[in-house]
Amino acid sequence: FAANTPQDFAAAARVAEPMCDAIDLNLGCPQRTAYLGHFGSYLLDDKDRDLVCSIVRAGAEAVNIPIFCKIRLLDKIQDTIRLCQGLRDAGASLIAVHARYRASWERKGPGARDGPALMDQIAEIKQAVPDITIIANGNTITFQDVEENLKLTKADGLMSAEGILDNPALFLPHLKGQHQHIVDDTKAEALGPADREDIEMKAQKLRKKLRKISKIEKKITSNGKDSLSDEDRRRLEKKIDLQQSLSRIEASRSSTHQQNVDSFETLCMRAENKLGLAEEYLDLAEKHPVKIRSVIFHTRRILKSMLEKYQFMEDCLASNSIDEIRSIVTKMKHYKENPEAFVFDKDKAAKEKEALERKRREEGKRKAYEARMMRKAKREGKKDLSHYLHIGAEVPTKETIEKLKLQPRQEALEVWKRHHSQHCLAFHLESEGCKRGRTCAFLHVDVVGNNHAF
Repeated sequence: FAANTPQDFAAAARVAEPMCDAIDLNLGCPQRTAYLGHFGSYLLDDKDRDLVCSIVRAGAEAVNIPIFCKIRLLDKIQDTIRLCQGLRDAGASLIAVHARYRASWERKGPGARDGPALMDQIAEIKQAVPDITIIANGNTITFQDVEENLKLTKADGLMSAEGILDNPALFLPHLKGQHQHIVDDTKAEALGPADREDIEMKAQKLRKKLRKISKIEKKITSNGKDSLSDEDRRRLEKKIDLQQSLSRIEASRSSTHQQNVDSFETLCMRAENKLGLAEEYLDLAEKHPVKIRSVIFHTRRILKSMLEKYQFMEDCLASNSIDEIRSIVTKMKHYKENPEAFVFDKDKAAKEKEALERKRREEGKRKAYEARMMRKAKREGKKDLSHYLHIGAEVPTKETIEKLKLQPRQEALEVWKRHHSQHCLAFHLESEGCKRGRTCAFLHVDVVGNNHAF
């Protein structure tokens, strides 16, 4: 979740708890919506340290599942280490470290939003904070990168963002030699929803108790048995009983599933076929519906080279349904199997090139606006160069949008100019939304109170 108050984070965590295994607080988002909304990596300043720790603490106290945090590097390695120690003490069970510096309006160059991630700093963090799970993030495009980064950082695990978007099977080689057969995602469950929820809640409570015991054992390693309180000793005595109870619950839960299994070799063959991966993704998107823009985004990432080769990129971006995307995938499969059937369309290529150039120009308008506002603040001697970027940046609420839709157009426009002038009016008030999409110079941020993500 992206949250900036303890109350909101705890409330959201309680809602999500029955449906997930952990709750993650995003302290790494560098986007301008995070800056304007004061969340993500913009909560990592010293002045917000107590707030961040109180958010984590509230979440840890509210639910029986682990609380995770994802962060970026601070300017000095010792500051990042102190941040991790604070998150650990507040109740975080895992910290994922994106090994690039926090984004800001001024910072540029390698280590910020461009260039290689600074994985050596994760190694220092893990060495300095060994008693919490550290996940490395950055510089991971191939499985060889996975192996090399884990070796370099000594981290407990690794996550990928960009790499796994292009290749959803990125981590598959990790399973080689571990299992002769791999369980497929498709399961037929015999228990009803209420029964499954009750079993999962019991398992979560047992895991939380075992995590506390694990911390006590680490305390013994660091400070000896004499450092234990009477309560610590009573908890240690219950470890075996708790483990056995958890094993029984997990065994009973797994017996209710009818599982489909594939051999490792079969999965590897499927992973080498990008079109097959895309079809598998589309199957999952139909089973677990999401917005069509998300489906387009992921399909485009998986099949980028083929969409460009067979001149279907614009068709994919303009799709309105999964069926339309499937049709494109089917056509590309046909061209791949029958190369002579594809004829390169020069006119279409020229139009797509012109559209791409126009899109880049439009996308540059927002950056140019931000740069102008910062120069204006600098000329006027303002300490906060982002001063003008806050004016009109207030995110409209769902209630505000509903009221504005009922008002005459001119009155609605006046209200918008006073409070939300940096946001796209069409995106919120027009029935068809903003036709410019990503190329719009105004902000496209979902309303406060809406259940959709930014």
